Amino acid sequence: MRSATRVVASTFGVVVGLAGLEHGIGEVLQGSVAPSGIMFESWPDSEFLRILGGEPAMAIIPNLLVAGILTVLVSLLFIAWAVLFTPRRLGGLGLILLSVVLLLVGGGVAPPIMGLIIGAAATRIGKPLSWGARRSSDHPPFLARLWVPALIAGVVGYLAVLPGIPIVDHFLGLESPMVVVDLALFSFAALLVAVFAALAWDSYHAALAKGQGAGIG
Repeated sequence: MRSATRVVASTFGVVVGLAGLEHGIGEVLQGSVAPSGIMFESWPDSEFLRILGGEPAMAIIPNLLVAGILTVLVSLLFIAWAVLFTPRRLGGLGLILLSVVLLLVGGGVAPPIMGLIIGAAATRIGKPLSWGARRSSDHPPFLARLWVPALIAGVVGYLAVLPGIPIVDHFLGLESPMVVVDLALFSFAALLVAVFAALAWDSYHAALAKGQGAGIG
């Protein structure tokens, strides 16, 4: 059975990579200029992304063109790593390190934080947790069964933030930017639920397989 934690980490890893890629493109398009500070807008002149505050980011590199190119490259590497290397021994650590780099070169703020969360979760692939391994019935615990709905909710929530909200704002206009905050918080909450639920699911099935093996032996 494929690890639920791997599916969650890989899926959100692609989301993180695409989000970083979007920031990087905006920085490249600004050209070889210095940012206004460590914190800046990836898309300062975009009317389409005004509802998202121009997509804030930070970078320690004093040139937006260089920062943008590096952000694009790190984002593509993040996607490849999330899809191909997440279940490996150092897969989770790789996601954590790439998240830190993504934050420092201009990949936004929220995407690297999401990357740190899924990276930490990926370090537990193949390492069952004791609180998720207890079996009191023949069915997974309630939390474990939430991993698929929470995963879907988290991805849909992020897509609602981008490109959903800018599209709605463009055609209908949004008076309150608080809807961005609400949807962002919803997506983060769904991500956390998906992570803990996936860990519980994997731990339950690891305990089930161990019990079956002991019974056969």
